[in-house]
Formats: sequence, structure tokens, C-alpha cells
Amino acid sequence: MSTHAPSGLTSRRRFLQSLVGIGALVGPSLSSVSSLLAEEPKSPSNDKRKLGIALLGLGGYSTGQLAPALHETRHCRLAGVVTGTPAKAERWKRQYNLPASCVYNYENFDRIADNPEIDIVYVVTPNALHRDFVIRAAKAGKHVICEKPMATSVEDCDRMIDACRNANRKLSIGYRLHFEPHNLEAVRIGTERIFGPLTIVKAGHGFHGSGGTWRFDKKLAGGGPLMDVGIYCVQAACYVTGEEPVAVTAVEKPKTDPERFREVEETLTWTMEFPSGTRAECITSYNENYNHLRGEAANGWFELSPAYSYRGIRGKTSSGRMDFPQVNQQAIQMDAFAKCIQDGTSSSVPGEMGRRDVRYLMAIYEAARTGKRVTL
Repeated sequence: MSTHAPSGLTSRRRFLQSLVGIGALVGPSLSSVSSLLAEEPKSPSNDKRKLGIALLGLGGYSTGQLAPALHETRHCRLAGVVTGTPAKAERWKRQYNLPASCVYNYENFDRIADNPEIDIVYVVTPNALHRDFVIRAAKAGKHVICEKPMATSVEDCDRMIDACRNANRKLSIGYRLHFEPHNLEAVRIGTERIFGPLTIVKAGHGFHGSGGTWRFDKKLAGGGPLMDVGIYCVQAACYVTGEEPVAVTAVEKPKTDPERFREVEETLTWTMEFPSGTRAECITSYNENYNHLRGEAANGWFELSPAYSYRGIRGKTSSGRMDFPQVNQQAIQMDAFAKCIQDGTSSSVPGEMGRRDVRYLMAIYEAARTGKRVTL
């Protein structure tokens, strides 16, 4: 099998057709990617028909990724912001021409209930703060996207899901790679057993963290690199196998800088066991660079490297290289959620998936702490 796509319009057409086929097998997110990419962009005169998104938390991800992505969306638009920093509020208000009535702080945030311009709140705060803001947004009558990890405990995930259900609001998790073509091709190869049943999945994601940020504060982050970038490996192992793990084992590597990593792990390795017998061998770190996903089967293999980046993802297989378009993952992700709301359908990356993954993260930490195999 070759995953090399031809160039030009033929490439785009075949790419869209392939996603439709994948979507029938794996879930609505994949077919939604094809339909969203195939649509013609709306004209500025139709902008008011788009759903309004308020970004809550104006750190690097909102500034560098989400706000620019909203310029490329077709079903939603930047309609407001929520920040605890007055200087950021003024800067965003000027840069994006936001009316003062659509700029909130964390104290008056609940007044967003009275703002019909805002349909969705995207929570982009430190992990431990997700719970309270998701609950407040739902009580204000807004649909919610929550960044990953969903929360720092399974119990908090339950509270968030219940709040959205009780308010009859939709909850989605910011799992952008469910809308990325190379990862979707890895899903197809793995779940359709193109090279036979997967025997081993290898996944790693890590970078050199400078310290001194909330990510190194266990109270805010809930943990170290596992909670930040390691969750991508957990997700990848699940979506390329199409299975949920039955057990995990884990080892925290000795810290090279105990002071910098006094509250969180520096590097962690773990293994996930799946019902079919597939094993996923994973690693995450704040002091080593990793960004890969590989699946091996009896008759071939696939590999993404880098696998989890915002752009520039590349892939190859034992039968040829993957050659799919580079897309704005965040734009497609937000458009897919807006379409769910408009069409009355369910998110393909719902709160229940976020809860599932937090449960796995907690099991990995337990396995590392106890040195025991933890069943799920």
C-alpha cells in the first residue's frame, strides 16, 4: 500500500475522499474534516452567522495558535476574551476590534450569560483551573471547549461533564490531532490492519522545559510532562489501535535536576497493554526531545515524525511516504465543534473521552509510584 498522494487538485480530491472512507470506520471527526475542508469559505458579510467563541486565558496558545486560527474558521469567530491581566484585555480589544462588552475578567466572567454574541467558551488556563471555569461557563449557558488534559482528577472531570449535561450544553476537549490528516492516516492503517494487527506502538513526546512556569507547579499542572505532552502519546496509542488499554506499568527516570523538578517528574516511561495483545511503549520528558509515533505489524509499519506538532507533521510507511496537506488543526477542530452545535450532533472528542484519558494518566502515575502493574 502506498500513501503517497498525487499533487494539485487530484491530491486534494483523493484526500477528501479518503477521509470520508475513514470517517465511516472510526468516527464522525474524520468525515467532518473532509466536509469542512471541502466547503467554500464564507464571505465577511456572513460573519454574523458564525458562532462566537470567547477565549478564556490569553497565554501563548491562545495568542499564537487559537486567535490566528479563528481567522481561518468557517463556522465560528473570535467574539470575546476573558483574562485576569488588564493590559492583555486592552491589547486584545484593540488588536481584534472587540467591544468592551465582550471583554471579561475572571471576577465578572459570569456576566457572559447575558451576552448573545458569545456561544462558546474555550478554556485555555492552567490544568487545575479547568474545572471551575468549565462549570461556570456551562452555568452561564455557553457551550465549552476545554484544553487537554481535561482536569487534574477524574472526580473533577465528572463534575464538568455533569455541569454541561445539566445545562444542556455541549463539552468538547481540545484534541486537535483528531483532525490532522497524517494522524488520521495512521488511524486508518492501524484500525484497518493494513499491515496486519499491530504488535508494538512506540510513542514519545518531550521537550526541554525552562522551569519557572505553571507547568512545573504541581498544584496548577497536576503533574509534569505526562499531563502536558505525554497525553498525546496516550491518545495516539488508543486511536491507532482502536482499543482501550487493560493495564499499565510505568517508571519515573532519576532526575538530573532535582531542584528544577522538585514538584513534578522530569522523564517518565510507561507501557500500555491492549486487549488484542498490542503493547504501547511510551516516553515523555521536560528535559529530552521526542516527537514520534510508530506502529509495527507483521507485514509492515508506519511512522510519524514529527507526530504531534502544530504544523510540519510528516509520515512514512513500509510501502511509501505519506503526503497529505498541512492543515490548520485548531481551525478545523473549532469548526467541527461549531458544526456539532449548529447541527445538533455530538462531538467526536467529548468530555467523556477527556475523562477516560485522565483516568489513564492517574493510573500511569500510580504505576510509577508503586512499581506495580495497574489494571484498568
